[in-house]
Amino acid sequence: MMSAYVEFVRLRFLTMLAYRVNYYSGIIIYAINIGAYYFLWKAVYGGQETLAGFTVAQMTTYVAVSWMARAFYFNNLDREIANEVRDGSVAVQLTRPYSYLMVKMMQGFGEGVFRLLLFMVPGMVIACLLFPVKLPADPATWGVYLVMLFFSFLINSQLNLLTGLCAFYVENIEGMIRMKRVLVDLFSGVIVPIAFLPGWLSAVMQWLPFQAITYLPSAVFTGRTPLSQAGGVLGLQLVWFIVLLLPIVLMWRTARKRLFVQGG
Repeated sequence: MMSAYVEFVRLRFLTMLAYRVNYYSGIIIYAINIGAYYFLWKAVYGGQETLAGFTVAQMTTYVAVSWMARAFYFNNLDREIANEVRDGSVAVQLTRPYSYLMVKMMQGFGEGVFRLLLFMVPGMVIACLLFPVKLPADPATWGVYLVMLFFSFLINSQLNLLTGLCAFYVENIEGMIRMKRVLVDLFSGVIVPIAFLPGWLSAVMQWLPFQAITYLPSAVFTGRTPLSQAGGVLGLQLVWFIVLLLPIVLMWRTARKRLFVQGG
């Protein structure tokens, strides 16, 4: 059965490979985003050495690695589930001898592997050539960060699954999908590092899974969080991965019983 799930990873990778225009345009778009945020933060610093514990070099690297990490963990599993519920194809999926949600996770991972190899890596090379990005020299930092990046994918995908499962309960979740995407980008630290948020809001973020997606892994990668504390970050990511499994299982059990097809 596991080999069948691996096949879904391969098929999604090949599907992504077929749309090369999206791939090339995506690298350009992400490079523009990194450049825009680089010059914005350069103006915010205004000659100061540090802000909120970030040096200029750390912030430059943080911006680049955060956007490139987003390229890996980002997927549209929520919209895919909503579309399949809307057109009725989810009913066919549920009759097949495999876990529907597991298939979605594998498809998302196949997309992530494609983005990692053919989007994130070349995009990071371009960012290093255009901007003063300082990558860590310690191989251990790279190894730990890759593990964290995998958990970032898992947690973000779990949030997407939760959002997508809402399509079993309401007829249209497009607004919910957009709201979720804004919340993830804002509170995960892609747009603004959590250290720059007001104290009360930063404290609230400690109790939400968003920081485990981007901010904490990127803080380790840039050196703001020492490598000796990386175990705590990995532990927190593991905790959120386990915690998010519960609502997914509960929602899925009830969603299958109340499925109604709107189209077909």
